[in-house]
Amino acid sequence: MRSAKTIIMAAKAVSVVSTPFYLPVVALASLLVLTYLNLLPVVYKLTLLVVFWLFTVFMPTMLIRLYRRYQGWTRLQLGARERRVIPYVISIVSYLAGYYTVVAAHVPYFLCAIFIVALVIQVACAMANLFVKISTHTAGIGGVAGSLAAFALIMDFNPVWWLCAVILLAGLVGTSRMILRQHSLRQVVSGFLVGTACSFVTVLLV
Repeated sequence: MRSAKTIIMAAKAVSVVSTPFYLPVVALASLLVLTYLNLLPVVYKLTLLVVFWLFTVFMPTMLIRLYRRYQGWTRLQLGARERRVIPYVISIVSYLAGYYTVVAAHVPYFLCAIFIVALVIQVACAMANLFVKISTHTAGIGGVAGSLAAFALIMDFNPVWWLCAVILLAGLVGTSRMILRQHSLRQVVSGFLVGTACSFVTVLLV
């Protein structure tokens, strides 16, 4: 019994830490470390990370939490497919606001592309949600994997070890979502494939 509780607590921790809202920040941090962008001033890089965090983590998380409390739903109840529409709208609006902010600040276009990738994934998941439920957690992880692969082609760096880490994390996240009975294996895999495809194609086109 204790081992089962430990597994569930670990699954909850992985699920919270890997919320898709964090992943644009992770993608930005990866570019700031892996590419020539590591030559930028530290203050500028920290400012970028804070701006990304505000629009992709803080704003959508707080607004969705307020919406859930207003409705009187638990996190599990909010996970129902028919109740995910407003959270998707909140996320999309937050990402749009972030995108226009960084564009107005003349941030390099390939960093702005992270917002575009996140928006494309959110819209794809929202459209899929009209018919089937897929995992936005694994879609977000897939977005990081696809973006890394695409940026590796564009900027000519070796992403193998980072991709290995991302794929391992994707396995942990997908497993945690299934342990918590939030998603089935099909929904987890579908989310990862949607996120990977959307991000890879979007980065190459942008």
